[in-house]
Amino acid sequence: MTISPDTKDWTWVLNRPCPECGFDSRTITGRDVPALLRVNVAEWPAVLHDPAVRERRRPDSWSPLEYACHVRDVFRIYTYRLNLMLTEDDPEYPNWDQDETAIADRYGEQVPGTVIAELIAAGETLAEAFEAVPDDAWQRTGTRGDGAHFTVETFARYFVHDPIHHLHDVQSS
Repeated sequence: MTISPDTKDWTWVLNRPCPECGFDSRTITGRDVPALLRVNVAEWPAVLHDPAVRERRRPDSWSPLEYACHVRDVFRIYTYRLNLMLTEDDPEYPNWDQDETAIADRYGEQVPGTVIAELIAAGETLAEAFEAVPDDAWQRTGTRGDGAHFTVETFARYFVHDPIHHLHDVQSS
């Protein structure tokens, strides 16, 4: 699964519109993320009510159910990482192999109703966490295990592209 034709340079998400979904993180701030996140979360129940929720529409992409599981887990991981950035000085958080997790957790076999409830809860937890970021904390930093360095502000803007892009993936296929 890929999000961009240029996955080696993660900063493209912050510097130009996504060529696939059109999202442009340059037009938002970290304070905009909770509202964008809630709008995104509200769209996922319809995706999981599709009778073809387990079908991969293309061999190079996940099924809608697998995407929903991924988005749920992204919300959980970003909540953890955001907490690290707000409570520790320049933490390094471990990489996450999303494809390995999809296989190990059997995304395609999970129960859609359970996944949507978990996705909604995890999305709201993360929206509340971003809302609670103090004004003086948006420039706090953290580093991903692969060396990608973020401020809380760039972390928020980078993050929100993921669920928006994946919703685009499942709605446009």
